[in-house]
Parts: sequence; C-alpha cells; structure tokens
Amino acid sequence: MKRVQFHLIVILMLAAGLLSVKKARGCYAIVAGKDATADGSVMVAHSELNKPDQCFLNFHVIPGMEHDPGSVIRLQHGGHYRDVSRSYAFLWSENMGLEGSDGVMNEHGVVCVSDGTPSKETNMEALKASGQIEDGGIGFRLRIEVARRAKTAREGVRIVANLVERFGSRHAIHFVIADSEEAWVMALPKGRQWVAQRVRDDRVVALPNVNIIQEVHPEDTSRFMVSDHLIGYAIEKGWYDPRHDDTFNYKQAYGQPKWTGWFEDKYGKDPRQFRGQWLLTGEKPELSRQKAWPFSVKPAEPVTFQKLRRIMSDHMEGTQFDKTNGYRKGSPHDMMGPTDGAICDQRNQEVAIFQLRSWMPPEIGCVYWRSTAALCSGVLTPWYAGITETPQSYRINPDSRKDSITAYHFHPPQSIYQYNADKAFWIFNTLENLVDIDYKQNIKPVSQTWETFEQEMLAMQAPIEEKARELYRKDPELATIFLTHYCKGLALEAQQKARGLIHQLRNKQYGY
Repeated sequence: MKRVQFHLIVILMLAAGLLSVKKARGCYAIVAGKDATADGSVMVAHSELNKPDQCFLNFHVIPGMEHDPGSVIRLQHGGHYRDVSRSYAFLWSENMGLEGSDGVMNEHGVVCVSDGTPSKETNMEALKASGQIEDGGIGFRLRIEVARRAKTAREGVRIVANLVERFGSRHAIHFVIADSEEAWVMALPKGRQWVAQRVRDDRVVALPNVNIIQEVHPEDTSRFMVSDHLIGYAIEKGWYDPRHDDTFNYKQAYGQPKWTGWFEDKYGKDPRQFRGQWLLTGEKPELSRQKAWPFSVKPAEPVTFQKLRRIMSDHMEGTQFDKTNGYRKGSPHDMMGPTDGAICDQRNQEVAIFQLRSWMPPEIGCVYWRSTAALCSGVLTPWYAGITETPQSYRINPDSRKDSITAYHFHPPQSIYQYNADKAFWIFNTLENLVDIDYKQNIKPVSQTWETFEQEMLAMQAPIEEKARELYRKDPELATIFLTHYCKGLALEAQQKARGLIHQLRNKQYGY
C-alpha cells in the first residue's frame, strides 16, 4: 500500500513539473507563406515554452460582443483606452497569470503568437523617465486586441503599432501575426519603437528567441512597416550611424544576445534557428560567426502539416549534435535542451500548427491544431475558427468575462494550479512525464497511437469540411454547430486515449 501511495505521489509531482530543474529557454515558431506550403495555406507552427512557478492553460472561446459607447479597457499597470463598439470572437489559449504567453485565432482567421527576444532596452525606469513607457506600458493586451479587432494580419500589425506608440511595450518581443493571405513578423524592443517584415509567399521563417529582422527598407511598404522614429531613435542612442552604414539593420541596432550555451559560444548563432533552417532546406546552414543567416529560407519541398509536426518534435536526433545516444541515457529532454538545438522541450505548455486557407469561409478554412505539453509524446487535434466552445475539461470558466479579462487572468482562483485528473492540461502533462521515465521504450506505443489518430483526423478533414461548407451555404450557424461538436468530440477522444496510455505506462512502470 505504501509503495502504491509513493508512486502515486511521484506521478502527481511529475504531472506538476516539480521534478524538473532545467532552466527554460523560450518559445519557437515556423512561419510559411502560402506559396511555400503543399496546400496553399499560410501556416504557422508555434511552441509556447515557459517555466513559471504556477501554470495552467485555459483553452476556450471568447464570443464576439457589442460594447457600450464610452466603454474603456483598463490595462494591468494603470493605462486605459476606449474600447471598440464590437469585438470579434476568438479562440484563446490562455496561459494563466503570465503576461506574454497566450496564443489566439479569431473568427476571421487572424492569428497572433509571440516569442520573447532580447533588446538593448532593459531599464524600465529609464524608459519611463524618457517617455518611452507611459502609464505603465502595455504587454498582455496586445495579442488580445489583435484577436478582438483585426480582420487581417496587416490590421493586426497596425493595432499593435498604435497601442505600442501610445503606451510603449513592456517587453522585448517578436509577434507572428498571420491570416490566410500573408504573415508578418513584428519586432518590439521595450518602448515605443517597432518594425514588421512580411514573410515572402514562397519562403519560410524559423523564429527562436532571437532578433531575426535585419536590413530594413521603410520605402518598401509591401515588405516592411516601421515606426516613425525607429531609425532616428537608434541614431540618438548611438546604435546606428548612417554615415557608416547605408542600410539600417534592426538586429544590429536594437538586438542583444541574452542566452548563452555551448552552441552560441562556439558558433555565435542560435542552435534552434540553425536546426529549423536545416530541416526546412535539407542543407546545414553555414556555421560562421561572420555570416548572418537569412530572415527566411526557401524550403526544399512544399511544407505540410506532417513536416511541421516533425520539426516541432525534433531533438536533433541522428545529427552530429545529438546528445541522446539513442535514448540509452534517458529522455531526450534530460539530454537535450533549447541551447543544444532541441526544438521539442519538456516545458512546452502548448504546441500549435495554424492552417489558414483563403478559399473557404474563415470559420471553416482556418484551423488551430494544438497539443498540450511536448509534441513528441502529444497529439494535435483541430479547432476551427468558427466554433463556439471547447469542452469543460479544457477550460476553467464557461463565461466570456466581458468586463474582467485582465483582472481574472492575473488573479484566478489558486485552485486552478492544483493537479486535477479531470482537466486535459494535467492529463497530457502526466502522460508526457510518464513517457520521460523510460523514453526509449515508452515513446513507441504513445507515438504510434497518436500517429494513427492524427492520420485518421487528416483523412476525415476533407469530407468534414465539405459537409461544413454544405451546411454553411444553407445557414452559417448550422456549420458552426457541426464543427463545434466535431472538434469537441475529437478532443475528448484524444483525452480518453491519453488516459488509456497513462494506465498502460503506469501499470508497466509500477504494476498497478
């Protein structure tokens, strides 16, 4: 009896992540233009990686709403601004309590995710004193306002730009803002400056937690959007001298290395950008300190859902940098981290693949495939832009929190952070950590289960969407109801399969 109780405690600790001691690195994204993908969609893959003291992902739908004239949005640190008359519905992967870690997709298929990226602007008090930060600045609400107000990715960039110019960004960060026609990478140092570069339709971007926007051409408005004072501010700070360099380079002017590791020390480059470009092009990028890697690359073959899945599950296996030794020394998460080039990590709260297609109504054509926890042992299930709710086990609140999004996000009931065997977040994290106990043996039945399930879902995608389009032509609401039930059913089926795998692995490891 004591043995059973002891192992149950171990499992609960594993589920809560309490046995992990590694330092977190950050998020990661792959962004593919519509001519670079096999199906003609804009695709964004993104992993959210943090190591907070407490964590819970609340995956839910915020409905579209009408707002009273004069309604005001109040920011976390004291600022406020007038609300719009109507906000759009959106799917929200809400990383409770964190200021910069949410993923969103709205009813128009506009996506916004982010990766923290270091800049030379670090002193918040100096930024406040110089007027670069006003009323405490803005951070958390930026993604939410893109989701609530943008019909296109370009509109999303302008919404972020206007708010940053008004309040100043509290964080140095890169946003990926995309729709079914195009994608933009937007860089914010702390303060009021910003720059955005469009991802070429035939190219793909690998974005780790480093500044990747380099040469900026403000006159080329088809490829760049730039704040009015971006270059002038850099000149004032002594970061850029136009007498020596004809072309402004954002990375050189504003960027600053933050993380160190053996790969950066040896090559002066980020290992996950290296690995992402390698997997996309099929050729190893040149490991030279002198030559910068490009903002984007042309893929060796059209990008697919399966290709992005493999990239987001990668631990550098089979390369000269592989430290896993065939998993004989344990889990790759123990042997390989982001500083070694591993894209998949134990602290992935969510991995998502957004599939944004322009030839269908956005409610049907835009899909948010997502997995809770690390993708190597997880499963991606689809969520369409038009759905109206997620299962109760994937969320903590049934209501829209119309007037308290910010307050509730930062001050939720503390009970949500406690292990709950009925919640999908804890179920999938428990499975991941059980796999890691004996990764070499345990990953096989788990990955085979999920591979089969994902193949079934992909095979069903076309007929399901054809039925949804048929319903949409009759009544869009019928299509919404149909897709909501379909997505909820797949999510609950995945949850049940995860429970079965947990039982199987627990029985193998502990005999009960």
